Amino acid sequence: MNIAYLILAHQHPEQLSRLVRQLQTPAADMFVHVDAKVNIGPFMRAVGSHVKFTEKRIPVYWADYSQVDAVLLLIETALAVPRNYDYFVLLSGVDYPLRSAAEIEDFFLRNKGLEFINWVAMPSTLVAKPLSRLTDYKRRPGLLGWIIGRVRQLLAKLHVIPRERDYRVYLGNLAPYGGSTWWALTRDACDYIQKFAVGNPRLMRFFENTSSPDEMVFQTILANSPFRSSMRRNITYTDWSKGGNSPSPIRDQHVAMFRANPIVRAEEGAYVAGEFLFCRKVMDAATSDQLAVMIQQRNAVT
Repeated sequence: MNIAYLILAHQHPEQLSRLVRQLQTPAADMFVHVDAKVNIGPFMRAVGSHVKFTEKRIPVYWADYSQVDAVLLLIETALAVPRNYDYFVLLSGVDYPLRSAAEIEDFFLRNKGLEFINWVAMPSTLVAKPLSRLTDYKRRPGLLGWIIGRVRQLLAKLHVIPRERDYRVYLGNLAPYGGSTWWALTRDACDYIQKFAVGNPRLMRFFENTSSPDEMVFQTILANSPFRSSMRRNITYTDWSKGGNSPSPIRDQHVAMFRANPIVRAEEGAYVAGEFLFCRKVMDAATSDQLAVMIQQRNAVT
């Protein structure tokens, strides 16, 4: 069971190092994209030669298509490696495993062929995936994006173009789906995504001006594909209980909950039930150390 970990990093290089060390086995390779807006030096020093950094780097912005670009770049980079990876696991640089690397590899072996990605038909009020994410024009960062956005705003005010975009013109027969950024997909699914993105430039350009396309692009591609029947919920625990645009960091109360539940599961809801293998956001060494000790103790017992 060979695994390619695809990691998006933009801060906390030491936490990235702790994540890499915990996942490192002969069966796993790490591919890292570091946001082009930050200095890559600290990340390279933190992980040494244990990861493969993407040669190309993209400036990544929150809720922007640049995140999709970075993920597609990671997929392309990993697919180009001669090693035949069974699974591609998308993580943030501030994620951390809840199980040992060997247990994670065993999980994928036992569930080989399944795709772990949150997905729900849009619109969905349960997980805040309104159609406005598609119909509202979202300008890109930078001066050019601002200019285009202002021009569109003026044209809409003059009724030259509609205020809302008709996503059906671009999606055609595809139904829109949304979910979460993080996933674990088979090589075949990632190969399908890459070929779809290359073969459908007009649709991908449409997504460039949507809100949080990283939470729609991959879901829409796969849920309208032969992979739909194999799709399950994702495997990354995220605490959204406080609401807002960002999840709560993992703290002592989360670690206590993980200790009390050797297998952390999500119950049936907007997404199907399933097991968590990772958590986010782990922001400090103390929390990472607690999780590492928890994993070691469980392995000692078993």
